[in-house]
Amino acid sequence: MTVSMLPKYGLPEEVVFCKRCVMSNQRPASIPEFKHLSDRRGAKYMCIDEDGVCDACRHAEKKEDINWNNREEELLQLLDKYRRNDGYYDCIVPGSGGKDSAFQSHILKYKYGMHPLTITWPPILYTEYGHKNFLNWIEIGGFDNLTFKPNGRVHKLLTKLAIQNLFHPFQTFILGQKNLAPKIAINYKIPLIFYGENEAEYGNPIADNASSLRDRSFYEMRDLSEVYLSGFPIPELLEKHGLSLNDLMAYLPAPVEDLEKAKIEVHYLGYYLKWTPQEVYYYAVENTGFQARPFRTEGTYSKYNSIDDKIDDLHYYTAWIKFGLGRATYDASQEIRNKHLTREDGIALVKQFDGEKPTGYISEVMNYLELDVAEFFNLCDKFRSPHLWTKRANGEWELRHPVWEN
Repeated sequence: MTVSMLPKYGLPEEVVFCKRCVMSNQRPASIPEFKHLSDRRGAKYMCIDEDGVCDACRHAEKKEDINWNNREEELLQLLDKYRRNDGYYDCIVPGSGGKDSAFQSHILKYKYGMHPLTITWPPILYTEYGHKNFLNWIEIGGFDNLTFKPNGRVHKLLTKLAIQNLFHPFQTFILGQKNLAPKIAINYKIPLIFYGENEAEYGNPIADNASSLRDRSFYEMRDLSEVYLSGFPIPELLEKHGLSLNDLMAYLPAPVEDLEKAKIEVHYLGYYLKWTPQEVYYYAVENTGFQARPFRTEGTYSKYNSIDDKIDDLHYYTAWIKFGLGRATYDASQEIRNKHLTREDGIALVKQFDGEKPTGYISEVMNYLELDVAEFFNLCDKFRSPHLWTKRANGEWELRHPVWEN
């Protein structure tokens, strides 16, 4: 491979697709969010074994052999350990009122007798139907909710910088959402946090089991001179943009000593209960009034996944630019693993919808962030990895290794 075609972001040089789904080894499984863009030490990408099968498909295979009655018994033992009847909350369920958080909070409360506090790091720009689902979750589902709304001026600035420097519209949301739950748990003295889907469903091997805070490096507060946010080391970010450390604390992990003292446990409900997205969707519709998007999501064929934030579509488009994997790839791979699609169906859907430009909300999002739409699309060329993309004679970009030619 010539120097000009060397991959960015520490991606594997050879593009290999799973033989069962439509995902490739270019999918990030775990990327350190607090490092410089060029520093991908510790980054993990989808592993495809010697038989040509990816981690996520292997996990789906293992699910068929799991005794789910035994897993539910493990769940009951865990819940019996933490369940309270003195009026206090006994667990935290983070979420936005999407199908997953609606399912997990409802089943914990109404089937298993838990008393969850739902918490929300809200989208940067709610969709109308996303906000309605959030209200239905609380009102129809019947939950107490604590919403943490970060400083709007700072949040807008950090999101804008994350796009310009990292082409990562979701960095601020991901960091805020991940770090909010442990902080609330510490402050409210609630030792149990439940997330929904096990991350192993998507090929993240560190999340293959329910556990305490396993990825300590993510939650520990580190030396600020080594911490990058929106592409800047924090001291430079503070100085260059006139921010205080207080402005950034919402995005940073809780101090490890506080976590150890609180003895917080984080568990995936999907480890204990067999998690099928379509069934979760139907459950949320029936029990919390969840509604799908009234139209097809840009970049894919589905209507009910990640629909509450107007920046969602932009996020999946940037993933397509950087990793050659769009939203249809993610949706189709998941449905192939759940045996709702064949691989041939998935390939056809990816060919039809992956890389569709996010036109629906982009003008509104860019206007809010004070970015020009043309600037955003110019950034696409800067962040394409040359081992994935080639420019045709007519000036259009195309993938070097699309799944339909694999």
